[in-house]
Amino acid sequence: MTTAFVALLRGINVGGKNLIAMPDLVACFHDGGYPDARSVVQSGNVLFNAAAPSQPELEGALERMLEARFGLPLVVVVRSRDELAATIAAAPADHGSAELRSEVFFLKHPLTVDEAWAQLPELREGVDAVAPGPDAIYFSRVAARATKTRITRFMSLPVFQRVTVRSWRTVTRLLEALDAG
Repeated sequence: MTTAFVALLRGINVGGKNLIAMPDLVACFHDGGYPDARSVVQSGNVLFNAAAPSQPELEGALERMLEARFGLPLVVVVRSRDELAATIAAAPADHGSAELRSEVFFLKHPLTVDEAWAQLPELREGVDAVAPGPDAIYFSRVAARATKTRITRFMSLPVFQRVTVRSWRTVTRLLEALDAG
């Protein structure tokens, strides 16, 4: 029995670094035994089906496969369709509203929300908002004051190497794509 998953690759095609064409990425998944893999958006999101013994094992297998193909040590965070749906359902009510720039910080196993939360800097009141979620942290900043955010302090910490970020719009598009088959 297989499960629908999304692989969220950290740090590819961002700022001109770790450039991987999406057709090449999808071909890597196909060659690796995931014949139904397809990409969504250009920032390293791959939808696929797998019979996985555990997500950490699946993440490790994908990381080894990608490094062998592209020569890059990439961090991969995997979520099942149901886990992604739960992340969306648990979001704060205003997450994704037009007044905010909203993102989801997906945590790579075994990093926990409590561990990541403990390292968050003091955020700017009236600009930044954070909330814990299932294996994720919701982060928003007021769009009109987005340049005043303090979240960049968190992004400079070693713990952030075990986090991958997606915009709220991308997260909801991923679930739509998973549901569309």
